[in-house]
Amino acid sequence: MAIISTAGLARSFSTKRGTVDAVRGIDLTVRAGEILGLLGPNGAGKTTTLRMLTTLLAPTGGAATVAGFDLVREPARVRRRIGYVAQAGGVDPQLSVREELITQARLYRLTKAEAALRAEELAHDLDLSDLLDRACVTLSGGQRRRLDIAMGLTHHPEVLFLDEPTTGLDPGSRAGLWDLVRRVRDEHGTTVVLTTHYLDEADELSDRLVVVDRGVVAAEGTPAALKSEYGGSPGASLQDTFLAITGRAPAPDDAIPVAV
Repeated sequence: MAIISTAGLARSFSTKRGTVDAVRGIDLTVRAGEILGLLGPNGAGKTTTLRMLTTLLAPTGGAATVAGFDLVREPARVRRRIGYVAQAGGVDPQLSVREELITQARLYRLTKAEAALRAEELAHDLDLSDLLDRACVTLSGGQRRRLDIAMGLTHHPEVLFLDEPTTGLDPGSRAGLWDLVRRVRDEHGTTVVLTTHYLDEADELSDRLVVVDRGVVAAEGTPAALKSEYGGSPGASLQDTFLAITGRAPAPDDAIPVAV
């Protein structure tokens, strides 16, 4: 069953030099319960696509549904069913982990008692129980990312969007985050859409990959299928496969104007 479906999803920006077609028409289907890796070189439209799917940026063309609701006509209903973890994170360094989790739960209109219980549940699920009364400023990079993901899961979202979740983490913390993403999907059935410029991460985590280039889907399939088709064998590197598809290396950010 498709939990995300897009048809010709597009976004243009007006600049002093004219119109920039950042996304020219994305056709995409994401199945419920899968981990989808969204890849693309610099300027490909990957980040813009993610911003549209999370209702942070309105499309200028095409159509999409997320968790059964129209992206344009029903954005509030989409937001209630998705979680979004931005690359930079969003915790208050002066608050404790418990305070952050309770505040997030209250924003989703849980009662004080429900919010306190949900904070305990999330801390248990994401290995934060021993850190509940620690100030966020004292957390390591890996601990902060676990907290970011916990906050994104507060309202039991059907879809979790992770934007470059392991940027800046050491190898041990990255491996821990990979295990956490798998657990979120396996234990809760959450669909995960992951953007990353680490190709080993995409290869390790993703059930399926979608490569966006020049504003359209250039290729999609399982990592093994893409390696066979574009890299020459299932054992080919994803780096060589990616270069064969796009002719360019992956990069963390789209080189497009930032809309507010």
